[in-house]
Amino acid sequence: MIIAIDGPAGSGKSTIAKMLAKRLGFRYLDTGAMYRAITWKAMQKGINLEDKDALCHIADQTKIEFQGRDENLDVFVDGVNVTKEIRLPSVTNNIHYISDTPGVRQRMVKLQRKFASEGNTVAEGRDMGTVVFPQAERKFFLDADVEERARRRYVEFEPANKKISYNDVIKDIETRDRRDTTRNNSPLVKGDDAIYINTTKLSIEEVFGIILKELEFIVKK
Repeated sequence: MIIAIDGPAGSGKSTIAKMLAKRLGFRYLDTGAMYRAITWKAMQKGINLEDKDALCHIADQTKIEFQGRDENLDVFVDGVNVTKEIRLPSVTNNIHYISDTPGVRQRMVKLQRKFASEGNTVAEGRDMGTVVFPQAERKFFLDADVEERARRRYVEFEPANKKISYNDVIKDIETRDRRDTTRNNSPLVKGDDAIYINTTKLSIEEVFGIILKELEFIVKK
């Protein structure tokens, strides 16, 4: 069984996906971490990030593994734990080169489908319900006003980076939104069969409750 959760940055999809996987005993698939992993490796190798052939080659030669579960999920690249490294701003600022490369996305989709074929999965990302898992049993699209999404990210980042400002965060999110929604390959878009939830004025617990109600057929089993 597959539950797909899509949405823009700061919408709450990662937190909800982890909570849901833990509650249901499903595996958690963080597809964004996979693109971050390739970005990190390409940067480590000094690859020209505008060279799509080189990026595809790197993707072919990289082994990505997940160890642990839910909020304790660690990401490994070729046997090296890069869980913290792939969240660095330098990686975030360059991930669009990887996610905009059709050849890399095709490779990632194959890996994501293989992961889900091995057990019940909660998958979160940008194109889970529309491209990767169109057959998912339930699809959700989480969203929120850009100001609220920026506030959430600012609260998350500020303790570790005193130099970051709220204006910097909102500009970054607006840039990511524009890239995600306008790219030619697998753009961020709500599928017709996805349940839309605007989380702007909702707590995580309230969002979780709404989703659990939609999944009563699973929870009661």
